[in-house]
Amino acid sequence: MSTAINRKPSDPQPQRRINWRHFFLHSALIAGSLVMLLPFWWMLITSLKLEGEVFTFPPSLLPYQDVYTTVEGHDRDLQLFDVTFEDGTVLEMAQIRRRGREAEMIVTSNPEEIIMVGIDQREPQRQLAFEWRNYVDAWNSQPFDRYYINSVVVAVSATVIQLAIASLAAFAFARLRFAGRDTLFTLYLATLMIPFPVLLIPNFIMVTRYLGWYDTYAALILPPAFSAFSTFLLRQHYMNLPREMDDAARIDGASSFRIWWSIVLPMSKTTFAALAIFIFLGSWNSFLWPLVVTNSAEMRTVPIGLSAFQGQFGTKWHLLMAAAVVAMAPVLTIYAFAQKWFIKGIALTGIGGR
Repeated sequence: MSTAINRKPSDPQPQRRINWRHFFLHSALIAGSLVMLLPFWWMLITSLKLEGEVFTFPPSLLPYQDVYTTVEGHDRDLQLFDVTFEDGTVLEMAQIRRRGREAEMIVTSNPEEIIMVGIDQREPQRQLAFEWRNYVDAWNSQPFDRYYINSVVVAVSATVIQLAIASLAAFAFARLRFAGRDTLFTLYLATLMIPFPVLLIPNFIMVTRYLGWYDTYAALILPPAFSAFSTFLLRQHYMNLPREMDDAARIDGASSFRIWWSIVLPMSKTTFAALAIFIFLGSWNSFLWPLVVTNSAEMRTVPIGLSAFQGQFGTKWHLLMAAAVVAMAPVLTIYAFAQKWFIKGIALTGIGGR
């Protein structure tokens, strides 16, 4: 004997309400992201355009080119247009030359008959085309292989040396106790208020006249290796580490250097990753100091190589943008691999608001 089961009609699912605050917040963030990405997109598409297509109006967000064809009886390729006549007929025609407000046009299938067409009746044919040769021409126009080697050597060396010096200085200011520590740190931090152009000439005289480092790797690497900002950033992080670990290590007989090497450094990997990206990016993009302390092409870096495309009578924007994309590739690659450490490191330092 079967028993009927009375089932209550299921309650209607409550409709999910739209959180308008989150909606407008995410919309604003997306709009801001697009605005920030627009210059990079313009740089990328300009690097894939012909020189004459860079400043066409109206501007296009994709690299389009005019279409040309070979016509018998003409010693050069002719540009193709779609011509609209008064009766609505649209013909594909090639332009021979322009005469004021009119243009001499021919139908490609009948090149002997020349037709005068108003310039307002024609619409140029355009096709999507990528000029990858711009990258080859930009690379071969300057010794970019040498520039790249110099930039890698300088950026990596400056990053390693600055991290080592700033880490030791920050450890002393954050974990050691000595007379005048806070006063010395305040004076050290005050150097951030001095503009770089004020220090440019004294540093140049010291490097060239007294040290004899002009046009050498030492002039490119060592002066930027000392940074009050890096010291301040690491000090803020070190001050958040528990001091009980230092006391326990000293009871076991560890020296200050051993505490720094075995305890502080392993606990600061994320902060080091974030700071390393800052240092590498600043060294890679440095322009004024390498320009001042170098003279030969063998010691030039990538930013100085980019300035070679800007001449007295014009700028080769398509080649400049191609070289800029190549110059930006190492920084983007490093950030892509170290993004997780970078964001986590920012959150653990004073920059994150802690």
